[in-house]
Amino acid sequence: MPRCFTIPMLWIGVMAILSSAAESYTREDVIRIALEKSSDVQTAEQEYITAKSTVSGAYGNAFPSIDLSAQYARTFGASDVRKSDAISSMLDNTADMNDRILAGTLDQMSYGLSAMSGFRWGTQVGLTATQILYAQGKVSSGVKIAKSYRRVAELSLESTKISVRYQAETAFNSVLYLDSAVAIYEASLEQARKHFDYAKQAYESGLAGELDLIRAELQIDELQSGLEKTKKDQIVARNALLNTMGLPWQDNVTFTGDLRDPSSGSLAEPDTVLKNVLARRKEISQLNESENMQNLNIDIEQGDYKPSLILGGSIAYANGDNRWNGWDAPDWDKNIDKKVYLALTMNLFNGMQTKEKVVQAKSSLRKTQIQKETAERGIQLEVESSVNTWENAKRQIEIRKRQVSLAERNLELSEAAYHVGKIPQLDLLDANMSLRNAKLDYMSAVVDWNNAYSALLKATGEY
Repeated sequence: MPRCFTIPMLWIGVMAILSSAAESYTREDVIRIALEKSSDVQTAEQEYITAKSTVSGAYGNAFPSIDLSAQYARTFGASDVRKSDAISSMLDNTADMNDRILAGTLDQMSYGLSAMSGFRWGTQVGLTATQILYAQGKVSSGVKIAKSYRRVAELSLESTKISVRYQAETAFNSVLYLDSAVAIYEASLEQARKHFDYAKQAYESGLAGELDLIRAELQIDELQSGLEKTKKDQIVARNALLNTMGLPWQDNVTFTGDLRDPSSGSLAEPDTVLKNVLARRKEISQLNESENMQNLNIDIEQGDYKPSLILGGSIAYANGDNRWNGWDAPDWDKNIDKKVYLALTMNLFNGMQTKEKVVQAKSSLRKTQIQKETAERGIQLEVESSVNTWENAKRQIEIRKRQVSLAERNLELSEAAYHVGKIPQLDLLDANMSLRNAKLDYMSAVVDWNNAYSALLKATGEY
């Protein structure tokens, strides 16, 4: 494991002023919470859940489909038909048996003629089952597409986690820099106040003029202004990190941790061989799966040129002359309809829709291939750029470290010379300012180096 870079206490004191009531997070806490609560990660997780569900749905197309239908209808414009004895009731006591038989027959004929005009109320209940026997491979291709989609969503979730982790670490490094900057400003301000005290004593004793006193006071004001601005930036940076973590704004939150030590020499050089990088990058794997999905989609669209074979069966109860609460007892000959069928369907012409869908599917495949080619070139450029940035950051570390050493020595000599009257106070103030700027530049270079190394790991797929 690489050693961590701890900012020298001699240079900047403590990295952050901790409040006993403040919530404190380490680097590990930041990454863990960000991967759990980030809205980007949560959205990608929901997309993955959806993708997994589509696989189950695709398998469902291979199983029988069973449907229940029920209908209760009222027909307008038709009267209810009821049996009556209107003709028979017209007979008197003088009618003989033949008259009564004839009247009853006419009653039945009247009922039959009325029934031919239809009933206002009717009921139908049916159960249908169908099984696809052959559909030009659409079912199996649909399952494969669903699995590829699930894999794409899984890779997208992994890529999102990598991006969120990188954003969280970069923001965490910025917070550490601003914490250090606050400490540097406070140390410089303390030193400036000492210089002001020297200038005040010299002015009161007649060894220095009022101009030296004013310059020392101006430097204190400048440092105080810079400190206040840095503290405000510090609060914004902390809450920007909280936002990346998916947490609400907090006033007193603190973050504790270390940066990687640029001088440790224990960090492994990332593998920048393009072939290996492309094999590790999630984006290329996603595009490979997308390309596979588009190929399968072409097969599905071309399947419309071929026939489909479906096995089905149904059982239905139908009664056209009953109210909802007056069903007749099931009569297998009169009310129940049963059938089993084998259906073969094949489209002969649909206005060239199938042809155009195949063209569109092939076009989508080509667009995915173009995206893949572009992504590969972009990744190669990203790796080369990340390597250059990291190498430049390493060179800047050495330069900034040397500047700090020279600025410390310059301040030491300037203080000694000032106390014996060899240099004016302005030179001493400049020396103090130079040391402050050198420390800030060095800390900025360390943060840039850490971010550049993380970016290189991310570019090579090793993050």
